Amino acid sequence: MATDSNVAPVIVKRKKVIQAGGHHGGAWKVAYADFVTAMMAFFMLMWLLNATTEKQRKGIADYFSPTAPISRLSSGSDGMFMGDSIFAADVLPRMGVGASSLQETTSDASQDADKTAQDTAFKEVEESLLGLTGESMLEDEWLRHVVTRVTDEGLVLEFFDTEGDPLFVDGAQPTKLLHEIAYAVREASRMLTNDLAIEGHVAKVPVVRIDDPTWDLSAERAFAFSRVLSEYGFEQDRLRRLTAYGDREPVVENLMSARNSRIELIFLRF
Repeated sequence: MATDSNVAPVIVKRKKVIQAGGHHGGAWKVAYADFVTAMMAFFMLMWLLNATTEKQRKGIADYFSPTAPISRLSSGSDGMFMGDSIFAADVLPRMGVGASSLQETTSDASQDADKTAQDTAFKEVEESLLGLTGESMLEDEWLRHVVTRVTDEGLVLEFFDTEGDPLFVDGAQPTKLLHEIAYAVREASRMLTNDLAIEGHVAKVPVVRIDDPTWDLSAERAFAFSRVLSEYGFEQDRLRRLTAYGDREPVVENLMSARNSRIELIFLRF
């Protein structure tokens, strides 16, 4: 069958539909996040400036300061620049770091030597008090009231009550025994130049009371012993501290034991 040449051709148009909200890139998100972070840091800085004191702000600044010794005095070294090295012995002390002959530090060997010398002197005092070298400053019947030891703090002399033989009566009144001990301590102290600390301890009271008497009692006994030492000629300027511990540091499990009532003297290390 013949084709009709007068029929218009059919034209099909295909439209490309682009949906809204397509991908536009994410760089703006990164920029916005940086902006928000910067603003948060700015407001935090303003808050810190308003909420802290000058001393606190200096501490914060020092925390973020570099610890490397950066010289603020001069640069270069001996030579054409005519300056000093930042590691020069005279520069480090002025910068606040290091040490030199102008400000020497004590070596470990020197500290060990001083400690050994003090330990030797402490041992001599122990031996004199306890009679380990043949003759004791204390009567044999009183040695059962004494315990000695050398610690990092110094020479500790511990004098304690025994059942039926206390160091104090009527609260804080020194007995003859305590006077004899104080005299022996005074004589032994002539062998040392160390300062002295006195600590008062008492046993727990058997009756529960509203006001705890152990604090006042331990303090009164510490003061009483210091007065007795003074009466026998101990220099008061060597007395570093008096401390009352009440019943808070027992040495035996039975809190009401007489063994917990004691006076501790400490010849302190230099």
